Amino acid sequence: MVDALRSSPAVAVEGPRACGKTWTGRRFANSVVRFDALPLTSIRLEADPAAFLVGDTPRLLDEWHLADGVWNAMRHACDDRAACGQFILAGSIRPTYTITDHSGAGRVARLRMRPMSLYESGDSTGRISLSGLLDGGPCRADPPESDLLRVSELVCRGGFPRFAALDPADAGARLGDYLRDVAMVDLRGGEVTHDPLKMLALITSLARNEGTSASARTLIADTANTGGPSDRDTVRRYLDRLEEAFVVEPLPAWATHLRSSTTLRSTPKRYFADPSLAAAALRASPAGLRADLAALGLLFESLALRDLRVYAQAARAEVRYYLDSKNLEADAIITRGAGDWAAVEIKLGGADAVASAVESLRRVRSKVDTQQAGEPTRLIVLTAAGRAFETVDDIAVVPVTLLGP
Repeated sequence: MVDALRSSPAVAVEGPRACGKTWTGRRFANSVVRFDALPLTSIRLEADPAAFLVGDTPRLLDEWHLADGVWNAMRHACDDRAACGQFILAGSIRPTYTITDHSGAGRVARLRMRPMSLYESGDSTGRISLSGLLDGGPCRADPPESDLLRVSELVCRGGFPRFAALDPADAGARLGDYLRDVAMVDLRGGEVTHDPLKMLALITSLARNEGTSASARTLIADTANTGGPSDRDTVRRYLDRLEEAFVVEPLPAWATHLRSSTTLRSTPKRYFADPSLAAAALRASPAGLRADLAALGLLFESLALRDLRVYAQAARAEVRYYLDSKNLEADAIITRGAGDWAAVEIKLGGADAVASAVESLRRVRSKVDTQQAGEPTRLIVLTAAGRAFETVDDIAVVPVTLLGP
C-alpha cells in the first residue's frame, strides 16, 4: 500500500467481502467516506459527486462501486491535483466499464487483497521464505507441529479475519451465511437479477469441482437434481457474477515453449477465494475431511494456492498452472518475468506422494524448452505435513506451515 500511494494518485483495493479492505484502507487514510452508510447518497451524488472527494488525503472511498459518478469525479480530481496518494478506493466488486467510464490508466494502482494466508494468521512460522526459495536460498527449518487434522481445521476455518478466532464449526456456520448472502444479494446495491436458489446450487457444484476447468455443460449436469441453472448463458452469467465479487478466482494457464509437440491446456481453473468457502458449500467438517483424504487433498490444494498467491504478490510475481495434452501437470507456476519461473506441486504428504511429486516436477522441467523459457529458478513440493528438506538436485520440499513471503 505504501509503495502504491507513493507512486500513484489513487489506489483501488479489491477483494472479497470481509477480507479486510476497509480496515486496511483506514490504516492508511486520513479521512473516510462510506457509500454504504450515507443517507440520501444517491441524490447528493447526482447533484455533486466531487463533494465526496473533499477531505484530508489519502481519502478512503469505501464501497465506492455503489456511488454512481464518483469514479469519473475522482479521475478528474487526480488530474487537477497532480499529486500522488490522494485516494484509496475499497470495493467488493470488480469495476466494469459501465461503472468506470474511463479506465483510470496512469491514475489508479490496483492492489488485490485476499483472505489471510497461514503466515498472516499466525498458523505458519514463515521460517522458509518463498522469495528466498525463488532466489535460490536454502530449504531448512525446524519441523512444524502439524498434522492432517490440524490442516483440516485450517481449511474449514479459512483466512477471513472476522472468523479467524472462531472454532471451525462456528466459522463454517458463518461462512455458510456468507455464501447465502452472496447468492441472495446484489452486491452492486441494485435489484437482484439472478435466482438465489440456482446460484446456491451452482456454488455447491463449484465446490465439488474445486480446482478444475469444469465446463458449463458439466456444471449444468451436476446441478440438474438440485435446481441449478439449466442453460449455458445462465451459468456463464452467474460465474461472471461470482468472479466480479471475488468469490471465485480463476487460475490462468501458463503459456510457454515446449521441447516436444505436446500442447498446453489454456482454460483457466477455478478456485474459491478461500478454501473455507468450498468447505462451507460442501458442509465439510475437519473430522470428515480427515476421514476423506481425497476431499482433503483438493481443499488443501486450494489453501496452498491461496497462500502462494499472497506470497507471490509480495514478490511481484504471478501464479499460473501447467497442464499439457498428456496430462503432465504442475499445480502452480510462479513467474516473475520472462525467463524467471518456478514450478510447484501440492501434496498432503507421505513419502510416496512426495516422491511422485518430485518426479513429476522433473518431467515438467524436461518438457519445457529452457532455451526459450529459461531454467526454472526452483522446483518445490508444498506439503500439508512432514519435514522440510531438499533433494540432491535442489528440489525443495516445504510444509505449508513453514512457508512465508
